[in-house]
Amino acid sequence: MPCCLTLGVIPAILAALFATPMLGQTAAGRKAKEGRVATGSASLYTRDIGEGEPAIVLHGGPDFDIAYLLPDLDRLADLYHLVYFDQRGRGKSAEGVRPEDVSLATELEDIERVRQHFGLERATLLGHSWGTVLALEYALRYPARVSRLILMNPAPSSSAEAALLRKAYTAQLGDEAVARQRAIVTGQAYQQADPQTVADRYRIHFSHALATPAHHEALMKAMRAAFISQGAAGILKARAVESRLMADTWERPDYDLIPRVSSLRVPTLVLYGDHDFIPRDISEHLVKALPQAKLTAFENCGHFAYLECPAAVHTALQNFSRQ
Repeated sequence: MPCCLTLGVIPAILAALFATPMLGQTAAGRKAKEGRVATGSASLYTRDIGEGEPAIVLHGGPDFDIAYLLPDLDRLADLYHLVYFDQRGRGKSAEGVRPEDVSLATELEDIERVRQHFGLERATLLGHSWGTVLALEYALRYPARVSRLILMNPAPSSSAEAALLRKAYTAQLGDEAVARQRAIVTGQAYQQADPQTVADRYRIHFSHALATPAHHEALMKAMRAAFISQGAAGILKARAVESRLMADTWERPDYDLIPRVSSLRVPTLVLYGDHDFIPRDISEHLVKALPQAKLTAFENCGHFAYLECPAAVHTALQNFSRQ
């Protein structure tokens, strides 16, 4: 996973939707419903909770799934009807998916199928990290279907910004930690996707991405459990999917969303934490490019704002929803 972040068009077959909703986790007395959406050869796992304006949640990675967002993001369920889904080939949406059947185009088609499944005329898109790239790409393709954009801890929007992130990341992590991470990544256990070894790698990867050790530990606990649940086969498939999405975006020298998003007339809130390992310039570039964007920056908050500063995030989104 490069940064959540560390992300040929295959037509989506408009298949029937299936699965009886099941009760899931609760948030402030609310119960989540789980279900499935068929799209092409994939069966997307969905989870929705809350009331109010619909918001489709786009997780980061791109080799992650929604597990790392839960249950913390559910704190927003009093403001939004949150619609989560594991993106194709990841998490509980991995079964039967070949990595070669995943592309940026299929990602956008899957978001559209989820919107249709829930009968949403328009929806807010809430993207975290890599999910902000998907949110912007979807809004450019389906502008009439997007009511608002919430871009939380944005990932790079161009290949040039991805290079900026890599440079900043290495400098922040430091030579010793970079060497320890490289030793893990090149080792057999990591190559074979041993869940504990993968968790050890991300412990280093995110060591400078959060403002406090307590929040770093909470994130690592959630991620370790997710990797164990995924298993080696799931981790390897997610990595292969990520490679395909990287080839469609940041690895293309001409990839650049910034000039394109100037056409989006959508109210947009960009959320940034002052301890984020992604440079602030990346958020500011978006705010300057998007005609109706506002930047809210949080103090003592890192790349996982929903986890680290939940009250401030809730207040910012409550104010945004009233505008």
